[in-house]
Amino acid sequence: MESEKGAPKRRRVIEHDSPSASPSPQIIDNPLVPYNDADDEEDDERREYSNLSRAGEYGQEKRRSQIEPREDCPYLDTVNRQVLDFDFERFCSVSLSNLNVYACLVCGKYYQGRGKKSHAYTHSLEAGHHVYINLQTEKVYCLPDGYEIIDPSLDDIRHVLNPRFTRDQVEQLDKNRQWSRALDGSDYLPGMVGLNNIKETDFVNVTIQSLMRVTPLRNFFLIPENYQHCRSPLVHRFGELTRKIWHARNFKGQVSPHEFLQAVMKASKKRFRIGQQSDPVEFMAWLLNTLHADLRTLKKNNSIIYECFQGELEVVKETPSKVITDKKENGDDQNSIQKSTDGGNEHDDVVTETSRMPFLMLGLDLPPPPLFKDVMEKNIIPQVLVAFCISDGSCPPLARMKYRVTRLPHYLILHMQRFKKNNFFIEKNPTLVNFPVKNLELKDYIPLPMPKENERLRSKYDLIANIVHDGKPKEGFYRVFVQRKSEELWYEMQDLHVSETLPQMVALSEAYVQIYEQQQ
Repeated sequence: MESEKGAPKRRRVIEHDSPSASPSPQIIDNPLVPYNDADDEEDDERREYSNLSRAGEYGQEKRRSQIEPREDCPYLDTVNRQVLDFDFERFCSVSLSNLNVYACLVCGKYYQGRGKKSHAYTHSLEAGHHVYINLQTEKVYCLPDGYEIIDPSLDDIRHVLNPRFTRDQVEQLDKNRQWSRALDGSDYLPGMVGLNNIKETDFVNVTIQSLMRVTPLRNFFLIPENYQHCRSPLVHRFGELTRKIWHARNFKGQVSPHEFLQAVMKASKKRFRIGQQSDPVEFMAWLLNTLHADLRTLKKNNSIIYECFQGELEVVKETPSKVITDKKENGDDQNSIQKSTDGGNEHDDVVTETSRMPFLMLGLDLPPPPLFKDVMEKNIIPQVLVAFCISDGSCPPLARMKYRVTRLPHYLILHMQRFKKNNFFIEKNPTLVNFPVKNLELKDYIPLPMPKENERLRSKYDLIANIVHDGKPKEGFYRVFVQRKSEELWYEMQDLHVSETLPQMVALSEAYVQIYEQQQ
């Protein structure tokens, strides 16, 4: 009885102490469960030490020979840069996990892990593809051997995966006139690359291309250290997209904003999504406010967004006293007078309320198109100067609003209110707005605050981006005219199509959103 009882105990001891026994791989029994095979050196050493302590000296020598980095990998000639595309979401093509994802440098597909039961390891055996790069750590490994490859010829792949800019390079961007050449032989200008229209995402493309012309905003996002404290995925995806657009060593002459769109869908709770056309005015307003909310500091309500685009308006509202009395009797708008920040005055049966409000963009009303046709049986499309739209404010019924700019922003965003919803459908105002490409002088049309001592009034603006809508409401498409500062040339951009154009052609379009830069 004693021998029978003791036998299982001895068997358990032998099973536990046997050098050939391996730890139970519970976390990788199911290949669909995300297996985080970390690549940090400390984790590798800790895992190596724990395995070697069980396996003995023979296993220790074998393990070290496997993980030793090598400079003479025989499979580097199989790397195919033509198929590499790092613009899409970094998910394993088999398990759809985003943990520890590797890109096969031979076929371009994404796989998870590099352990013996991982999808990348299996792919290396089945397809004979042996070179893989970790999309997070940028380390390159040879599978199934498992050693790290140390070779400077792979640096160009790392630069495409994660473009890098020094501060000196950022300062020289607006002076660079050199073209870059992609692997397929096509030439492209850094910063003037086309964006993929995934499905009805042209409203995103024109917004991104316009914001890329704002120099302080672009320079801020080209250096990841400026926003490394921020945890917002939208901020980091916007920074990655900015670096890819301005990178001079891309493998192809266009960029796909796929990862940025996924971050937009998540942050906006699918208000803006792939496959559904939206308004670039609404998208730009949402994007700027969201980026500011994610980037602002705790002590000061300030960010690079406010530094570039924020101005201030003084709003004077004049309301007849009789209207306010009627509202009080009906119980409507009890706090209409208390809304004023600078106080309200009552004289000549008119109540005046003055308040100040910040703005990131200004909406301009357009004169309505004519209702009747002319003698040629055609509706004449009216034309109006942009200065008239800026100086002439709309007056709502029963109240009179006066606007006065008290602080001009460095970059002024104007949007023409072309779309209005009537009782039945959305109609588009086709009025043409004439505007100068250079030297828009605001002080000639609107009252501006007096500058402080030893300062001059900066009220001249130059156009840098002009978004245009073509076609019918809900059915049309968007394109944008942008200026390249290094040569002061204008380019027309519509998704992947980029072509040089004349400055005179910019003013002949149905302008919808414009960005002006203040002259210093």
